Amino acid sequence: MAIADYFEWTIDFEGQKLAEQLTHLIPTLFAVIGFVVGYSMQSLLVTLEIFGAGLVLTMLLVLPPWPMYNRHPLKWLPASKQ
Repeated sequence: MAIADYFEWTIDFEGQKLAEQLTHLIPTLFAVIGFVVGYSMQSLLVTLEIFGAGLVLTMLLVLPPWPMYNRHPLKWLPASKQ
């Protein structure tokens, strides 16, 4: 078994859908929270820090092909003999 096999992870279509939903949900949620907290504290820095934390969390959850994104793998048909 080659070393590259340990890094060969795939995601399925349902995993792609989940990753896209997380990509939309998490930054939006952190932007709203950051705006409310930043507005109440009258601090743009706090707003940007909270939003930045949301972006970092999103990247950690979405960019690596975690095994949770391959829960519904495709079942390919066997090759036809011609």
